[in-house]
Amino acid sequence: QVQLAESGGDSVQDGGSLTLSCALSGTTYGLYGIDCVAWFRQTPGKERERVATLYTGSGRTSYADSVKDRFSISRDSTGNTVYLQMNSLNADDSARYYCAAGPPSFSQPGYCSDAPPTYSYWGQGTLVTVSS
Repeated sequence: QVQLAESGGDSVQDGGSLTLSCALSGTTYGLYGIDCVAWFRQTPGKERERVATLYTGSGRTSYADSVKDRFSISRDSTGNTVYLQMNSLNADDSARYYCAAGPPSFSQPGYCSDAPPTYSYWGQGTLVTVSS
């Protein structure tokens, strides 16, 4: 089993910054095969949206167009904590942010999927509110 725990959500002013953290824990066997870690976000009544992905083997990252050049996904040296640095926040970024982990894309080896069903493990989410 793998457990994910997000933290860092808060209320910030428009234009502000936040860093979200996702702590991964579990047995060595459970963490084996976790090649992708991703951040998703969701607002009430909308589908869960991929924000950023990180392929742990190569370090390859990908971002939604709406956050490109403002958000950055990274991990610490142990690989057990993944971060989402968010800059120049605006009201459209308000959402509950979820950390997810799972195997690489089935159709594109070496890449991480944008689709939530691909991810086996999820955290409970952390709330980000951006106000003007």
